[in-house]
Amino acid sequence: MGKELIILLVIIGVAALVAIIAYIVHRYLRPRLKEDKPTEEEVLQEEMDRILKPVDDEETAKEIEEYKEEDE
Repeated sequence: MGKELIILLVIIGVAALVAIIAYIVHRYLRPRLKEDKPTEEEVLQEEMDRILKPVDDEETAKEIEEYKEEDE
């Protein structure tokens, strides 16, 4: 009975040590991960650039520009 108890305590101790190390690593890396996140505006601009195609026709581009000026 004594050997089994010691083995169980060693396993629990190792698991606790791994949990403590994981918690410390998480606390140190978390602020750095938040800094790397792009802003909502950057994400939106990237998505718009990916979806929308540039206008090749000069007439259509001029009409779009006029519409933008009227909208403002």
